[in-house]
Amino acid sequence: MIEDKNPKRTPLSELGEFKLIDHLTEHFKINQKSTVKGIGDDAAVLDYGKKQVVVSTDLLVEGVHFDLSYVPLKHLGYKAVIVNLSDIYAMNAKATQITVSIAVSNRFPLEALEELYAGITTAAELYKIDVVGGDTTSSTSGLIISVTAIGEVEKGNEVLRSGAKPNDLLVVTGDIGGAYMGLQVLEREKEVFKVNPNSQPDLSMYTYIVERQLKPEARKDIVELLQKLEVKPTSMIDISDGLSSEVIHICKQSKVGVDLFENKIPLDPQVISTCEEFNIDSTTVALSGGEDYELLMTISQDDYPKIKGNPNLTVIGYMTEEERGMHLVTRAEQKIPIIAKGWNALNNQP
Repeated sequence: MIEDKNPKRTPLSELGEFKLIDHLTEHFKINQKSTVKGIGDDAAVLDYGKKQVVVSTDLLVEGVHFDLSYVPLKHLGYKAVIVNLSDIYAMNAKATQITVSIAVSNRFPLEALEELYAGITTAAELYKIDVVGGDTTSSTSGLIISVTAIGEVEKGNEVLRSGAKPNDLLVVTGDIGGAYMGLQVLEREKEVFKVNPNSQPDLSMYTYIVERQLKPEARKDIVELLQKLEVKPTSMIDISDGLSSEVIHICKQSKVGVDLFENKIPLDPQVISTCEEFNIDSTTVALSGGEDYELLMTISQDDYPKIKGNPNLTVIGYMTEEERGMHLVTRAEQKIPIIAKGWNALNNQP
């Protein structure tokens, strides 16, 4: 048999993260009765009796997900935990444990790793979770962190991406776009520092958005709030890759369409002013920025009176029949198709 001297080579950037996951995992079959939900949601759901276990894992790679020239190691350790807990809360579940694995090069002394783990410890204490294991190994290319988060949810209370129905309301927590603009400020100051190493950045005008990038918080409080309000979302996802990407995930998995209203998207004044300074459209930032770790959900219209006026929750649209498509309704009341332009880790750019 003649060997093919020019085998097909498809760049991973052509697929993007989610198409790559779909492609690599399409042949996986569920063999265990305890597997309620496998690949395809914020976390896997495993059934072990009265309660179900939810499991999620994330990988952070130096030079792809973080830049140590402006990310303190303590903040990095904290954030590594938070991004995983966010996936657990997006399932309407309680986070209980994490494991932490790192690969580290010899340029990091013990004291540096102590800083990293101080951030992990702080997150564990604040979110009342246990660090129950992990692994350490060497790396030839900087720092790699892998965190697996474990949680629990009462049987029947789990919320997937696939439960949205036409006429459900689309609701988001907090405000969005801040993390991306915080990153723009940090990247700009890094370039200034390269030109003038003696310069000291003044970030006092950007405190909120820089914190959104360096020290995000997972919305554990929202899961608790929804329980108090007696509201169970029909679907939910966390906003890690940009609002547009997450809306599309819900629509595709729930087989629905959406009308998302531009004038309803919650933006902090600091995000708006920084967008003006950088000459960037704030709606584009909200749709494509990512790393906000807010929760995006759909709820039945019957539950609207329970959330009406709550400062933590904003209705930004409603779900439609699948054939009506996914649209952004602009301030000029024009309908524009929603396209996923969020963070693509395989392309290393939004």
